[in-house]
Amino acid sequence: MTASVVRALGRVARDTAHPAVRAADPAGCRACGRGSTVLADRPDGTVVRHGEVVAKAHADGTDHPGHRVRLAVAAHPLLAGILLPPLPAATAEVAGRPVTVWPYGTPVDPADPDAAPWEQAGALLARLHTVPLAALSEAVVETGAAAGAGALDRALAGAGGGSGLPDMRGPAKAARAVARMRAAGPHPAAGPVQRAWQCLPAWARGEARAPGPYALCHGDLHLGQLVRHPAPDGPWLLIDIDDLGLGDPAWDLARPAAWYAAGLLPPETWLRFLGAYRSAHGPAVPADPDADPWPRLDVPARALAVQTAALALAKSATEGRDPDDIELLMIDACARIADLATELSPGASS
Repeated sequence: MTASVVRALGRVARDTAHPAVRAADPAGCRACGRGSTVLADRPDGTVVRHGEVVAKAHADGTDHPGHRVRLAVAAHPLLAGILLPPLPAATAEVAGRPVTVWPYGTPVDPADPDAAPWEQAGALLARLHTVPLAALSEAVVETGAAAGAGALDRALAGAGGGSGLPDMRGPAKAARAVARMRAAGPHPAAGPVQRAWQCLPAWARGEARAPGPYALCHGDLHLGQLVRHPAPDGPWLLIDIDDLGLGDPAWDLARPAAWYAAGLLPPETWLRFLGAYRSAHGPAVPADPDADPWPRLDVPARALAVQTAALALAKSATEGRDPDDIELLMIDACARIADLATELSPGASS
């Protein structure tokens, strides 16, 4: 934990929560009598809460122009009721890292899996994926960041214009996970994970553009990306803009799909999630409830299986332990993916 970053974020959150009160010490706020709480401190972001406000320092190396576009998109009226909207931040950076400020929302309770909002997640994704892309150009233009690194001006089928939206960063995140696995050193289980990775098309490895059609995507959907706002029992909203962007909407369904295929997500839960997405007219899979979704989900789900397994191997190596049972399920899934690809290859014997 970088103490100076945490202290600075505490001040940002406190001053946003109580703009009329400027206490010298964020640990002794005279407005509410509470200090600041560190909610997360990882390489991809440090998050500090003060009262009903949360401040986040995004990762080192964040693409600043793309980040500004993503932040403007989150604040756009078209995203109301889908993404948690940001609050004005008096401080743009801390230690060279972009800073954003958000209202506090109640997260999913990991101790109560039966109450997990899978249907709400599916419906929110469908709404996100059907946001009219051309209408977001206003947000892009206002930031002045449309020409920034990582932002592509591409023609949008049926939209009648271009978009300065950055790419959804899901495939790039999967590639970083594989790189972390390799950097952690040799492991007996790394071979099948690497083979499963090499079986994926270039776009799913972050080496080429997705084939389209495109939609506004979250890029890193899991239950930790949902909160209730206003806390404690407001509607569920998506959070975290770090990977938001233009891409294949099937990617946002890929983690639950991979968990289902590996046996981690019960079939009834998967069907609730998928059914809610279809009922809200999500475009990633066929609308017909009897239609097979897997031709659209197969590649992204395989990519997320590899990402999850690669991170599991990297983390277990760093922590000096063997992969746990859940991690082994995803590693075994990669072995099956690699074996199936070998069996279906043109040179395989019949």
